[in-house]
This record gives sequence, structure tokens and C-alpha cells, in this order.
Amino acid sequence: MTQSDYPLIEVPKSKRRGLLPMAFILLGFTFFTATMWAGGTLGTAFSFFELLLVILVGNLLLGTYASCLAFIAYKSGLNSVLMGRFCFGEIGSKLSDFILGFTQIGWYAWGTATLAIVLVKVTGTPDAWQTPLMVLFGMAFCITAMIGFRGMDMLSRVAVPAMLIFILISLYTGLVDVGGVSVLFGIEPTQSLSFTAAITIVIGTFVSGATQATNWSRFAKSGKIAIWATMAAFFIGNGLMVLTGALGTLIYQQADIVDVMLAQGFVVLAVLMLFLNIWTTQDNTIYNFAVAGCNLLRTDKRRTITVIGAVIGTTMAVFGMYNFLIPFLVLLGTFIPPIGGVIMADFWLRHKGQYPLLANAQLPDFNWIGLGSYAIASAAAYVSPIMPPIVGVLMAMVSYGILSFLAFRKAAKALDAQ
Repeated sequence: MTQSDYPLIEVPKSKRRGLLPMAFILLGFTFFTATMWAGGTLGTAFSFFELLLVILVGNLLLGTYASCLAFIAYKSGLNSVLMGRFCFGEIGSKLSDFILGFTQIGWYAWGTATLAIVLVKVTGTPDAWQTPLMVLFGMAFCITAMIGFRGMDMLSRVAVPAMLIFILISLYTGLVDVGGVSVLFGIEPTQSLSFTAAITIVIGTFVSGATQATNWSRFAKSGKIAIWATMAAFFIGNGLMVLTGALGTLIYQQADIVDVMLAQGFVVLAVLMLFLNIWTTQDNTIYNFAVAGCNLLRTDKRRTITVIGAVIGTTMAVFGMYNFLIPFLVLLGTFIPPIGGVIMADFWLRHKGQYPLLANAQLPDFNWIGLGSYAIASAAAYVSPIMPPIVGVLMAMVSYGILSFLAFRKAAKALDAQ
């Protein structure tokens, strides 16, 4: 654990990485159980052709959003919370630190509890083992995150190929059981869901993660690597998770790949899939919390913050607080995309595609243009009847441009009056 992963400064050019480590880490991040459940919701609401269209469009939009932030991260060497200092101000950025950090610690509690509960159920272990297992997993998951990029890369290089093989085995078995692809195209939907609502669900599955994927894309050696790795994760990887959940629901009435594999008789593979699926997301999640916490507290003790976050998340899991957090975390999904929109607008409109070095930047305590744009975009996303995440991002960018123009005119008039 010799590297701090640069929680408060730009990643040096000499420490940048290639495509494979970037792609493996991000794919491990997006291979997530909750995404499959979202796919299960879509599986019964559309014909198979419509389902594929929804998955294609939704994940293309999600991947494009994540890739835009990834390119900025590559250019600057900064993650989203550090970019927040430019667009929200030194003190104002603590708002985004709190929102992003709290969301991640909530998901960490959910993942820790989920693994313990499902493992007890699958193995037939007494329920009394749930709490000890939550404590064990909650603290174990943070080990690779404590090591940092290198630790998560090592885990993902093993876990991602293994999970891909397990998923392909399960999908092939499912197609055989259902009678082939032609049968899938003949299945009629039993539920009703609008196309825009479905797109919102697909984007909402991982938009908070997409906003914080800059924690790894800032390590990219080139802009192409940042974009390709991010698209591989959020377009292909997340899309595969949604499709897997949808097919599991259509064929076995189970969205989770673990439940599907148990129904198919692959007990050992199901348990391995459960561990790998949760672990590769959990270490990314607690890593996200740690970098947000470092910026919030202005400390470079990333590993210490990682352990503290793991303790908080594990405690929340043990006391059952994760049951009440999920609806709130989903609601936060509406308020997170505008952060990315403000970052993009600030980077291209105000800084013309090039941040100054953070150590040399003279930043205000509050950037009211950025904060105002975020407030307007969040309100618009909250009341929007269609695709709140997309509305939030676009409104943030438009609001930033308008408020910047008005501020410029005000300053020009004040100068003329002197």
C-alpha cells in the first residue's frame, strides 16, 4: 500500500494506465446485482425486440454521459469531487462531496447486507450467522480499495473474465430451456411501461456510478483509453447486466443471475458469482466514498477514510438501515446527474477545456453560477415526467451557460459605469 492514489491532486502523467486495467476495473464496477433487478422490471413490459432497443438506447446515453466525464478526467487528472472545487467553489464543493459520498456508503451497506442474507439463504445456514457475516464481509471488501487502483485491478482481472464465463453459461442454458431465440421474440409483454420510463430506469441503474467513474478514468494514458474503457463498462457491461436480468425474468421469473443459476442447478457457480459480483462493486463503492471524504475533509489519508467508511457502511447493514436507504438513494439518482452537467459546462465554457493546476488555482469559497445551475437543474429533473437524469444534465449545462452570460453582462455594465 505504497500509493495514495492522489486523492487531493492530479494523477501524474507517469502514473497513467493502459486500456486493460481501466476496462477491467470499470467492468467489475458495473457488474452489479441491482442492475439486473432493473432489467427484470423491463423484461415483462416489452416485446423482446423493444427490450433490446430500450437497452441499446438507455445504455448508449449512459455510456455517453460517463465518457464525457471520463475525457475531462483524463485531460485534468482529476476526479469529479476535485472538479467540483472549480465549478462549485472551495466550500460549495462540499455539497457534491456529501451527496456522492453518502450515496456510495448507502450502496455499500446494501451490498454487504445482500451478500450475507443471500449466502445464508443459499447455504441453509442459521439466520444468526447474518450479522457476523455482515461484519466479516463489510470489513473484508475494503481491503482491495485500501490498496487502491492496483488492488482493484488485480481483483478485477480475475473476477471479470470469470463472471463473463458464468453469465454466458447461464444465458446459453436459459436459451436452451426456453426453446431458442425465436421463442423469446414471440413472448408478449404482461406489464405496461412507457419507453421514456424504461430509458430512465436503465440510466438510473448506474448514473451515480457513472458520475464517479472519473476516479479511475483519470488514470488513463490517453483520451481514447478513457472513453473506450468507460463505454465498455457503461454501454456494454451495464447493458449486459440489464439484459441478463430481463432474460432471467422472462425465462425463470428471477432477475438476479444468482437465483437464475440456482434454478439451473449451478450451485457452486452461483455462490462464486455472488461473491465476485458483490466484491468487485463494493471495493469500487467504498473507494468512491473515500475520495469524496478526502475532499470533504481536505485530507490525503485515503486508506483511513476507506476503513472509516467500511465501518459506517457495515454498521448500517447490521442495524438494518439499508432497508430504508434504497428509496432515498434512488431519489438521489435524480440529483446526481446535474453535478456531471455542471462539471462539463464549467470545464468547456469557463475553462475552455483546460483546468489550471489545482494547487495554483485561486478559487472562491462559493461559485454561485455553478451552485445556481445545479439547483435549477435538480429542480427540473425532480419535476420532469420524462427521463429526469437526461433533463438534469442538459438543464445544468444550459443554466450554466445562461448564468455565465448574465454574470458577464453584469460585470461589463459595472465596468462601463466606472
